[in-house]
Amino acid sequence: MAYADNYLGHDIAKLGFGLMRLPGTQGGGDPDLEQVSAMVDAFIDAGFTYFDTAYVYDGGKSEQAAKAALVERYPRESFQLATKMNAWLGKPSESETKAQFETSLERTGAGYFDFYLVHAVQSDNHDVYDNYGIWDFVQQKKAEGLVRNWGFSFHSTPGLLRQILDTHDRPDFIQLQINYADWEEPSIASRENYEICAEAGIPVVVMEPLRGGALANPPEAVGAPLAAANPTASFASWGIRFAASLPGIVTVLSGMSTIEQMEDNLSYMRNFEPLGQTEQDAIAAAQAELAKIDSIPCTGCGYCLDDCPIHMSIPNIFTAANREIVYGMTENAKRLYGMHATETRASDCLKCGNCESACPQGIPIISWLERAGKMFD
Repeated sequence: MAYADNYLGHDIAKLGFGLMRLPGTQGGGDPDLEQVSAMVDAFIDAGFTYFDTAYVYDGGKSEQAAKAALVERYPRESFQLATKMNAWLGKPSESETKAQFETSLERTGAGYFDFYLVHAVQSDNHDVYDNYGIWDFVQQKKAEGLVRNWGFSFHSTPGLLRQILDTHDRPDFIQLQINYADWEEPSIASRENYEICAEAGIPVVVMEPLRGGALANPPEAVGAPLAAANPTASFASWGIRFAASLPGIVTVLSGMSTIEQMEDNLSYMRNFEPLGQTEQDAIAAAQAELAKIDSIPCTGCGYCLDDCPIHMSIPNIFTAANREIVYGMTENAKRLYGMHATETRASDCLKCGNCESACPQGIPIISWLERAGKMFD
């Protein structure tokens, strides 16, 4: 069993169970607790101990499932539980946001959280966390002994990450989106964000190692060099092992929805071996094929937002569009679009051209928004 460096007071194997796509919940139903419990048992029996949930996952059903399948069935010190506080989804007030902590404690019955996160920090919401005093709030919970390690999950550009680290107390860890598809993708900047954390000595928890499931079934040209290098390895194994091979990684989260996915992940992570040179070369070839696919070259810099008269969330709309264009992930793309196109949709564009004048990449934003509108509106 390969463990992360003991930065955070735990020996943690490099696979974490993301409790966000649980069996039974995909259609909006309740978790299948019998199957979830069987998956928890298999995970713990294989030597893994890190479980990740959030206040907003499945409307609270994820945290409740953690209580039923994990907390009530295993000694508290035998596992690590992470959850998150969200100050922007549904636009809660400051008091409602802070009340999420007590609700999460009640839902999970955990008594304390080993890892507690400010959830999904990005360019269009970080000021909400600042205004609500959430950074100080979560550190106070650590001082009270209700949180062992505090951090934040991050979905934005290196400039914002540096700004946060420069203006706030040092977190115990940061959760980053890291996968081989986004390693050099400008709008995600996995590599650069990871390197900022590495330079600062901040441990990293990895999310989205399979880019929302896209890399478990990549485009044929992308998967070809991986299959040639190891015909028996699942495509999922390439994504998870890529992330787990990086130094300073606490664990790699996988949102497993079935026993079969669990068994596949355990098969190569139980006795984890970092990628060798031949495997790294295969990943590089897959990345080269991804780079050939025509997609919106948005870096997420946000300059287009400043003078948009209807305050459209253009970078997030483009991220959703790329999910559809590159990977054909229609439902995932629609869900992401729906999260960010709440007040103004792509088809609401006034075609004023302010965004195109401000874009340093020279992207024909108006025409791409027209295409996105046809996809989603």
